[in-house]
Amino acid sequence: MANPNPFHVDESRPWLQKAAGWPDEVPRNMEFPRITLRQMFKQSAAQFPDHHAAWFLGSFLSYRELDDKIDRLATALHQLGVKKGDVVALLLPNSFQYVIGYYAVTSLGAVASGINPTYKPMEILHQLKTINAQTLIVLDALYEGQVAPIRDRSPLRTIITTNIVDLVGLSPIKKFLGKLLKKIPTGPVPADALPLTDLLRTPKNVPEVAIDPMEDAATYIMTGGTTGVPKAAVLTHFNCVSNALQSKAWLFKVKPGACSVGVLPLFHSFAMTCVMNISFTYGGWMMLFPKPPPMGELLDAIIRLGPDHATFFCGAEILFKKITDHFESLPPDRRPQITGKLELCVSGAGPLHRPVQEAFERITGARLVEGYGLTETSPVVCAGNFWGDRKLGVIGYPFPGTEWRIVDTETGTKPMGVGPDQAGELIVAGPQVMKGYLNQPEETADHIREIDGKRWMFTGDIGYFDEHGLVTICDRKKQLIKYKGYSVFPKEVEELVGGHEAVSEVAVAGIPDPETGEIIKAWVVLRPEYRGKITTEDLLRWCQANLTHYKQPKLIEFRDELPKTLVGKVLRRVLQEEDPLWQERTKKKG
Repeated sequence: MANPNPFHVDESRPWLQKAAGWPDEVPRNMEFPRITLRQMFKQSAAQFPDHHAAWFLGSFLSYRELDDKIDRLATALHQLGVKKGDVVALLLPNSFQYVIGYYAVTSLGAVASGINPTYKPMEILHQLKTINAQTLIVLDALYEGQVAPIRDRSPLRTIITTNIVDLVGLSPIKKFLGKLLKKIPTGPVPADALPLTDLLRTPKNVPEVAIDPMEDAATYIMTGGTTGVPKAAVLTHFNCVSNALQSKAWLFKVKPGACSVGVLPLFHSFAMTCVMNISFTYGGWMMLFPKPPPMGELLDAIIRLGPDHATFFCGAEILFKKITDHFESLPPDRRPQITGKLELCVSGAGPLHRPVQEAFERITGARLVEGYGLTETSPVVCAGNFWGDRKLGVIGYPFPGTEWRIVDTETGTKPMGVGPDQAGELIVAGPQVMKGYLNQPEETADHIREIDGKRWMFTGDIGYFDEHGLVTICDRKKQLIKYKGYSVFPKEVEELVGGHEAVSEVAVAGIPDPETGEIIKAWVVLRPEYRGKITTEDLLRWCQANLTHYKQPKLIEFRDELPKTLVGKVLRRVLQEEDPLWQERTKKKG
């Protein structure tokens, strides 16, 4: 019989019991309200109407002001014919406009879908067709180069345009001169485009829409998923609200007025939940940046604007490394006084390597923990402990209402035991697990399976339990390197090679080899002071002296930088596909 409460964790099994270090203040189980995102926001707007809700380009919006603009845009969209189930795409950087658009769209029962502002026209067309978006809210500076070339081939009917400074506190003359002098980016828009500023003057009259939080989609987020094939993950209102409330429970010491730093792009699930939605669960505010600023500028804003209590900062590992490098590049007497301003940091969107974590904490005084999740899980599954004891090297503790298991990689049915030799695929269940992939029932069935009356997401990540029930992620199942029968995890080799004093960044992947199956290649970015002073042969010899034989890279290539996604995840696959030897051998194999 199906579990009557599918989000209740059964603690009778040892690996689901509270592990050592679990915060006493955080419940293992929670009740998750079946409300919409708009209802969640309205609760905070009623409780904290005059508190800051967001900061952008020097201006603040209060909860009252943001709530008003959301209602006005929702009314205008309804009058334009946007209805429940329709899709509205947002081709916007982090901004007031993105937040307003996201909440206005979802309040109508329509579906919001953010598009990466750095996408090229054909990438945008692919997403628009996949999600069947007929309405687009777009930054004027992006329209001509990225939307105009593909508009006639897209399903778009309505274009709403906005300028980056439309809602910030600049006088009309300063906005005019800024655009004229090209200090404020702008661009031509089509004659039929509707200005967002006009729509925001619409008198409020939001229609009552029957939304089922459990079933109705709030957002479509594009993901490569566990296979690398682009598709849209369908996240319901219940998924998004539950994950925000799970995150709030984990931040149990954070109070109203706390700040979330928004460098990560809001179109990405990590920022959607951990910057935007979570802020609105506890009366916090977001510090939004349209693109990652220079480190000095970012730290100055945090010091100048951030509250004296918790500042919550989410990012990919590379962001925390850049902050560390910035501090280390300055004389001690000129380093920013960040202690007490930058407090709680989470690294996600990829593995956190211990040398980066330790150096960042030492130089900033902040606490940096690793979080883990997938777009398909809204995205957060677990995180490290912000207060009290913790164990380094694990991905933290499963969030309230979340269960996990390690199963064999062949059938996905056999539970694995404890220790590295019992590594298998991590599967998770909880209220944050997506509804499925849009219009892809077979893909959905491949990755979400019902076991014991619960829906389990097969993550594609390989890991193992320790004796406390905590998980160490070894790597992606698809990125495992097979060398002479040995299973080699790229993450482990990256950590080992990253221990060399000359290495700033490193990525590792397998190259097909007729004799061994695969050989290990490392792409390395050297620290500036070592460039030209160390050769690939020097580093290969160091690896031979410091790594066991089957983990040693056989090839090393120095690069000026590593390719990354907009959120900072290193693209190992791109490095492989650019490699001439990989191209030659995969072509022959094919």
